[in-house]
Amino acid sequence: MYDFYRAAALVPKVRVADTEFNKEAILTKLTEAYEYDAGIIAFPELAITGYTCQDLFLQSTLYENAMRAMSEIVATTENRSEIVIIGSPVKVNSKLYNSAFVIIGGKVIGISVKTFIPNHNEFYEKRWFTSAVDLDVNFVYASEIGFELEEDYEIPIGNNIVYDLENGLKFGVEICEDLWATVPPSTWLTLGGAEMIINLSASNELITKRDYRRSLVKQASASGYCEYLYVSAGASESTQDLVFSGHSLLAENGTILNENRDVVADDYIMIADMDLGKIRADRLRSTTFADSAAYNNDILSDIVTVKCTGYDVVDSDGKYIIAPEHPFIPASKEKRVRRCNDIFDMQVAGLIKRLTVTGSKPVVGVSGGMDSTLTLLVCAKALRKMKKEPGELIAITMPAFGTTDRTYRNSIDLIKSLGADPLVIDIKDACLQHYKDIGHDIEVKDVTYENVQARERTQVLMDYANSHGGIVIGTGDLSELALGWCTYNADQMSMYNVNGSIPKTLVRWMIDSVAENDLFPESTEILKDILDTPISPELLPPDENGNIVQKTEDSVGPYELHDFFLYYSFRYGYTPSKVFVLARKAFREKYTDKEILKWMKLFYTRFFNQQFKRSCMPDGIKVGSVSLSPRGDLRMPSDASSRIWLDEVAELENRYVL
Repeated sequence: MYDFYRAAALVPKVRVADTEFNKEAILTKLTEAYEYDAGIIAFPELAITGYTCQDLFLQSTLYENAMRAMSEIVATTENRSEIVIIGSPVKVNSKLYNSAFVIIGGKVIGISVKTFIPNHNEFYEKRWFTSAVDLDVNFVYASEIGFELEEDYEIPIGNNIVYDLENGLKFGVEICEDLWATVPPSTWLTLGGAEMIINLSASNELITKRDYRRSLVKQASASGYCEYLYVSAGASESTQDLVFSGHSLLAENGTILNENRDVVADDYIMIADMDLGKIRADRLRSTTFADSAAYNNDILSDIVTVKCTGYDVVDSDGKYIIAPEHPFIPASKEKRVRRCNDIFDMQVAGLIKRLTVTGSKPVVGVSGGMDSTLTLLVCAKALRKMKKEPGELIAITMPAFGTTDRTYRNSIDLIKSLGADPLVIDIKDACLQHYKDIGHDIEVKDVTYENVQARERTQVLMDYANSHGGIVIGTGDLSELALGWCTYNADQMSMYNVNGSIPKTLVRWMIDSVAENDLFPESTEILKDILDTPISPELLPPDENGNIVQKTEDSVGPYELHDFFLYYSFRYGYTPSKVFVLARKAFREKYTDKEILKWMKLFYTRFFNQQFKRSCMPDGIKVGSVSLSPRGDLRMPSDASSRIWLDEVAELENRYVL
């Protein structure tokens, strides 16, 4: 339903050349995997015999017993719906091939054969095995390869098979060295439709090889827009000259979902849930992927699609799906700080280009909030890199009816700490005059009351920039643009916006990283206080104690939820139902179903009816995978209907809340 599928990498203990022992070990591991409800189960390369049999592979006794053991394993799956993939030798027309038996429902539905046979350094497989390139048949009968059956059947065989299940899941198999090739077989399998690649491997461990292996799997999953399950033979293989590590991992479009942690391992199961919705969404929007298939049409004409009629791997419940609360923010501190620093450098580079081309000074409206703080820091760093005096930064704070002493003080102190001279322009009188001009009652604290202040601030910034050779640098962030939580032709507008593709949840960490790295030592303590200040447009008067009354998240909901909705709705095009399922997983300790759906309804409502503000948003660089620029990632009519999205949210409310 939600494109979740559970995969299992199984690394059993083996006894080299003891097919009976290995069969029992495989069956034991299969039973364990069934308990995890894994739908796709993979064992290592040559798991039925052991990878390190050497010249014993040429012994008829070993081969015959291997086929007998495989026959028995296949028979145990008769009433099962899982895909089981086991490495085994296979003999075809007097040649031995290193292969993977793909099993479901008591049958072998295909045999995928290894293409690249290593014969260098510690490997000398060509002594025993032949490449799939030399395979001169497209199918074999089960009886021909040594199975003893009451009823014989054909089995597709080759290195060009894409397995297509009834539920739409398509996968291919390659074996060990194939991944190391300049052009791996999986390249053609993915372009031929496979959304998942399973690699059965026997990779010995060497210093640094684990990292290199991980990078290969990540890159294969990224370039192929696919899931990549890699399962490798473990430490119970022969240690005559080598040690095998049992390194298993699952990568999803360039991201490692799970891997075993021990450098040398054996006798374990690695479980991971994959989200094929991500793969399908990226393939749908990637013209490069589609073009790659079209440009290689001649080669892809050799791909054989095996329709697995009657076989349907059931969607998993997503128990092991990784759904972080903050998808825009790396979980580890090291990665988070590095990402924030990189984005900051990108913002600075973008601004330097614009200032250089226009020959202008940066003009910033400083409120004491996080967004304007980040913009101010970017401007200060840009001037520093341009070897300009800090005084060229024009920083204006414009107190009005909602300004508190705390935010006003932080604005002034921050500007001074950066070496600039704060310019204070009180806009209360100008707003009062405007209220009078348009006949608005000052006691009516409505949207007009608020927007007059927002537009007056923008007018001051624009006009001051005109008179002092500057350009107004915007402060609005990605989350505000998504919700339209900005005043049209006020904070929605600028001459260049450095924050436009940075979500609110990340803005906080951007400032934190600047403070932690002491990029502006004199500003560090002020930045910490700004981070502790509630998010507010400060357009309504403070309370009797001078505290902020108007808190944005009281009105529009938690930004962490909206950023979550934005990421999955517009990075991958997920339905409200799937976004909700993921949100429940991510925020189960924070928000009830009722709260999630309440703010989800507001998100879709505002995202659609506020598109007109994004249709004319100012220039600004894209820094991440989600951007709402009408010149970049989002081309959307301003008058599109949100009905079907809101209908689905209403159905969720009926199911989970009412």
